[in-house]
Amino acid sequence: MGNYSKSSFWHDKPEAWHEISPGVKRRMVAHSSTGTMVLYRIEAGKTFPLHNHPHAQYGIFIEGSGKFKVGDSIWDLKTGDSYYIPPGVFHELKTDGEKTSVIMDFFTPEREDFLAECLEADG
Repeated sequence: MGNYSKSSFWHDKPEAWHEISPGVKRRMVAHSSTGTMVLYRIEAGKTFPLHNHPHAQYGIFIEGSGKFKVGDSIWDLKTGDSYYIPPGVFHELKTDGEKTSVIMDFFTPEREDFLAECLEADG
């Protein structure tokens, strides 16, 4: 599944989405042995709990807003804002407003712990 040397694409389909906690859904958008791209839909007023991982994390708020606790800092992020979180740093997101937040994250290296949610490439 994580072949870095093969070009691939994935269609959006219902079975690609997984509800990982109430009001928090994600889809593995693309992946290879060098990274994993994940699309999140997080309802307003929900919390993605405090956690860390050994992966670098890059992201952008496509829609919505929230307070992102990253290490000892709290960031107010909104549509169009992007971020980077180094490996091992604890972080937590609380969405706000009336609107579902749509967030795209990219992790490097590949999130092997997410492989069970990854679908085979469509081409």
